[in-house]
Amino acid sequence: MRKLILGFYVSLDGKSADMDNGMKEVLMGIDDPEQERYFVDQLWDAGAFLMGRNTYEAMAGFWPGSDHPSAKAMNEIPKVVFSRTLQSADDWPETRIAGGDTADEIRKLKAEPGKDLVAAGGTAFMHSLIKLGVVDEYRLWVLPAAAGKGAPLFPELDGPLRLRLVKSTAFPSGVLELIYVPAEQ
Repeated sequence: MRKLILGFYVSLDGKSADMDNGMKEVLMGIDDPEQERYFVDQLWDAGAFLMGRNTYEAMAGFWPGSDHPSAKAMNEIPKVVFSRTLQSADDWPETRIAGGDTADEIRKLKAEPGKDLVAAGGTAFMHSLIKLGVVDEYRLWVLPAAAGKGAPLFPELDGPLRLRLVKSTAFPSGVLELIYVPAEQ
């Protein structure tokens, strides 16, 4: 069975980099070829890239015509957009729509053969996956800056979400990749 990996950029104080809090500018200002190669290699290891409608719309307007080092992987790996309102995903090659119950759709995707699933994008989609308890691995990319404001990665939880660190990687840019799994695994 495939696992679901949640990948997310956060500030040192745990705020989302998808909000208008300056973290996008920090992320875009990082010039670290080692980190870029590592990230692209991880993309190629994905069996599918999962996202919500808002992220799909933003990325579908950028990646198909981009010459960014990640563009080839982003355009060629299969993608699944979770939306009950989106009528078509023709704007971005290799994209299909999952319009049913999110937990059911995730279960079906996990049961398919292939490489692991990587979910990324906005906090609303990430929060839904965390609350549903379908995340098997948290891959946090911690940026070398504090935001001071913005949405936290983790939503209000019923209790502590205990995690176990399985890997950490530091890059010359100061970005840290921290990989956690639920503590019971």
